[in-house]
Amino acid sequence: MAIAPYQRIVDDVRRQVRTGALQPGDRLPSTRELARQWKVALATAAHALRTLAQEGVVKAVPRVGTVVAGGAPRTGATRGSADLTRERIVRAAIAVADDEGLPALSIRGVAAKLGLPVMSLYRHVASKDVLLFMMAEVAFAEEPLPAKPPPGWRAQLELAARLEWRVFKRHPWLARVVNLTRPQPQENALAFANWVMRALEETRLPAQEAMRIHVLLHAFVQGIAVNLESEADAVAQSGMNDEEFMRRNLDNFLRVATSGRFPHFERVLVGLRPGFDLDFDELFELGLRVWLDGLEARLARRTGSTKPR
Repeated sequence: MAIAPYQRIVDDVRRQVRTGALQPGDRLPSTRELARQWKVALATAAHALRTLAQEGVVKAVPRVGTVVAGGAPRTGATRGSADLTRERIVRAAIAVADDEGLPALSIRGVAAKLGLPVMSLYRHVASKDVLLFMMAEVAFAEEPLPAKPPPGWRAQLELAARLEWRVFKRHPWLARVVNLTRPQPQENALAFANWVMRALEETRLPAQEAMRIHVLLHAFVQGIAVNLESEADAVAQSGMNDEEFMRRNLDNFLRVATSGRFPHFERVLVGLRPGFDLDFDELFELGLRVWLDGLEARLARRTGSTKPR
């Protein structure tokens, strides 16, 4: 009888603990790392870790991850529901989303990570939507804006965009939570908006245009960041990174791209040989420069000035 994929992971971790290859306190790979190593789906890797946690082989440590438990197998959580707080729930939820992706996040899953009954969490968090709101608020607080801004509107917008990019990179799920058309009144997210609005006061743009510029800057950062989660999911599901995927599918891609129907793209494709590295950080930096150059040129046309600020 074939062994279930999650059970293979469980058996391997048990073996490593039994032989001493994994010691109490050693950190296990994240759900995504396990999915990539074993070439299984995220849900399968998450199931394996939950099974190990229920058996007491591993335990979740806030801000650390999943580690090998010490001593005898646990039958319950190290800390009970009596000292459960909203902060503890949110931190656990962020860890789940960071390790397993947004689709894996649920109140039940967070409760399992904490080793507590599901209903104990509902006394602190009314719903998954409320939990996501609090997670986003905590995440944005991790990159506070400085008390003193650098001189010039361009440097200030650049700083805000880079800090936001760092938050999105640390928490790839966040780009899917933030809603451009239905924003939530989150203090830490509004701090970024306030920073941008103050920077744009220097340009003397009308209120309507300043708001649109703010939305466009945020949309640019979020638009690239949303691919971080998608790529992580694709790697976990397929077991291939983007380079491996392109190598495996290159012949089919070239067959379509060089069919003669897309001559301009084909010429660029030939110029890219031997390959093209899609680095998200490089893409962000180039896009930010182009975006700010465009805004600078637009402002110069309004004022009749060509001197950058």
